[in-house]
Amino acid sequence: MRVNNLRVILPLGFFIFIAFIIYLADTADYNFAFRVIGNIPNGDKFMHGLLYGVMALLLNYGLNFKSKKIFGFNMQIGAMIVLTFAGLEEITQYWLPSRTCDVFDFVADTVGVVLFSLYRR
Repeated sequence: MRVNNLRVILPLGFFIFIAFIIYLADTADYNFAFRVIGNIPNGDKFMHGLLYGVMALLLNYGLNFKSKKIFGFNMQIGAMIVLTFAGLEEITQYWLPSRTCDVFDFVADTVGVVLFSLYRR
């Protein structure tokens, strides 16, 4: 498989995976994986950081690690897209009875995105 194909397939495939996890959480389908992670101290926050961090890494890879200078910082475009998505997804939880809008989930998302964005080709 050519590298150009991987730059599309990897981030898109992982985004679909995250979308499926969000769907399960939104519909209150707390399966075995949700229960196991819920029993680990701070497991939810760890998974937020891991999932959104990997998503940022894959999207940064897909965008060839392009960055833009914002507020004097060189920020990767993929990381900014993932943080925007994570923030919007967290805000929508306010209106869903099966979810809880938690600023610390977004903090965990941000930490994961920042850590995984330290990798630059």
